[in-house]
Amino acid sequence: MKGTVYKSTGSWYTVKTREGETYDCRIKGKFRIQGIKSTNPVAVGDEVSFMLEDAGDETFGIITEIEDRKNYIIRKSVNLSKQTHIIAANLDQVFLVVTLNNPKTYTNFIDRFLATSEAYDVPAVLLFNKVDVYDPEELGEIKYLAALYRDIGYTCIGISAKTGKNVDKVREMMKGKTSMFAGHSGVGKSTLINYIAPDLALKTAEISAQHMQGQHTTTFAEMFDLEDDIRIIDTPGIKGFGLVDMEKEEIGDYFPEFFELKEHCKFNNCLHLDEPHCAVKEALDNDELAWSRYKSYVAMVTGEEDTHRQDNYQGV
Repeated sequence: MKGTVYKSTGSWYTVKTREGETYDCRIKGKFRIQGIKSTNPVAVGDEVSFMLEDAGDETFGIITEIEDRKNYIIRKSVNLSKQTHIIAANLDQVFLVVTLNNPKTYTNFIDRFLATSEAYDVPAVLLFNKVDVYDPEELGEIKYLAALYRDIGYTCIGISAKTGKNVDKVREMMKGKTSMFAGHSGVGKSTLINYIAPDLALKTAEISAQHMQGQHTTTFAEMFDLEDDIRIIDTPGIKGFGLVDMEKEEIGDYFPEFFELKEHCKFNNCLHLDEPHCAVKEALDNDELAWSRYKSYVAMVTGEEDTHRQDNYQGV
């Protein structure tokens, strides 16, 4: 039998067949030793083959094969004994939900997420949430950031998951597609999904006043089917975003505005750090590129791992 993984709880997987039937499945032990260094060899969105087994009165599935993924979003796992964690697979797009404060989404985190989505071929859209609560100065900051990322080529939408501002635009972009929502805990992913699909009634939680960070309300990634052939994946809040399997020589290729200039650098293996006649450094000096992006890039190339709490554009 074949189906799509709709939920992963670490040891059990909910698989939905093309006929719309769902089965609780486990994986065969051999997946765990086939050199997969991921905490989750099977991810939400995976297309799998499985066979049914009976245990007493219960019937459950055994996943026997994972089909090749067209793409996926991956990050370094917090579980250090394993290398990586695949958040979701076979995506048409990912929406990164960003908030200016309560909690704060730092530019370094945004840039790491975007570089990963470029590397694994997942189109990314930035949603600047909570525009209903910002004062004029904060709205100005949001507009500045949105303009910065629009210039690079990313779609940016200012939204309010609470009032519904521009949520119709987001839903329109989701028709006929599999979309994932990602971001820190507390940025409003579940509130946004509830506005788009009230029937789901996902749990939401207040921001922790002590730490100005969100409380985890989603513990496992899960996919839901909506009208208009929409598939929506809700994911747990992400704190940091460690890079996976990226050589420092290729990181610049996942910054589209740097990649565009690369051919004009004197050296074809230019890292855009201290090399002479570097087109990226020249563009920076001429204010043609954003310094915040460059600082994120340098942090990634030099291996500064825990820098997601940095706002690179402040004070530049």
